[in-house]
Amino acid sequence: MLIYLKKNLLAIICIAMVFTACKKNSSDEPTTPVNNNKGIQLATDAKFGSVLTDKDGKTLYFFSSDAAGIPTCTGGCETTWPLYYSADASTDLNLNKAEVGEVTRADGRKQSTYRGYPLYYFAGDAAKGDVKGDGVGGIWFVAKPDYSLMLANAQLVGKVNGTSTNFTNTYAVGDGKTIYLTDNKGRTLYAFAPDKNGLNTYTKGATQEGIWPVYESEVLNVPSAVAKTDVGVITVATISKKQLTYKGWPLYYYVPDINRGDNQGFLVGKTPGSVWPVLQLNATVAPAQ
Repeated sequence: MLIYLKKNLLAIICIAMVFTACKKNSSDEPTTPVNNNKGIQLATDAKFGSVLTDKDGKTLYFFSSDAAGIPTCTGGCETTWPLYYSADASTDLNLNKAEVGEVTRADGRKQSTYRGYPLYYFAGDAAKGDVKGDGVGGIWFVAKPDYSLMLANAQLVGKVNGTSTNFTNTYAVGDGKTIYLTDNKGRTLYAFAPDKNGLNTYTKGATQEGIWPVYESEVLNVPSAVAKTDVGVITVATISKKQLTYKGWPLYYYVPDINRGDNQGFLVGKTPGSVWPVLQLNATVAPAQ
């Protein structure tokens, strides 16, 4: 009987030792975390704050030439700036899903958008969290959910005697893109030439507001090509509204610019750009009051 008990006890000890060894070996093995993210995500960058990424944390970008919401990076451009597309709804609870959309490119491929801007990767971003594409050419910027302003890199187009006519950044007839300010959804912003630094001299009441509405916004974030110190907010007492300014110039919309990317307001006045110029990135500081 004693021999039998000893044999059973020895067997139990052996089994326990094997189990403990297996358990130890199992716990020693590194585990790969499961990524359940889908669609566009938000990440926090030390320099840029909140930025848009794909599900794996790769940074996404806006292209200023796409202000109208139409992808213009094609052909060889896509080698450096591959398009981003995901059919999955975002699983990020902090992302405004209403701002997420998609566009069908001319070749039939789909591309994801945020606030109407097509989204791209930068081929030079090797790792998760890289933001090396920001500021490239002064027209590529990290995609953020909280820009106060954006930049358009677009052709100025206006109707002269009923005919669509191209204008340069000096408002001469001709071809050439102009870099100018838009709101965060690509709508063109203008200055009123008689205004002073931090002073709206145009808006007397609802009549003016119905043609050239003020651009209401807080100073949040701006593309890296824009100095945040050049952006401010004033109060327009006649309509009790806040108005964003750039280099002291109060910013306005033009109501007949129906579609994002439209920029026809510069033709108002006897000479193009003399009364209501688009507010260009390189604008001079507004004159003192």
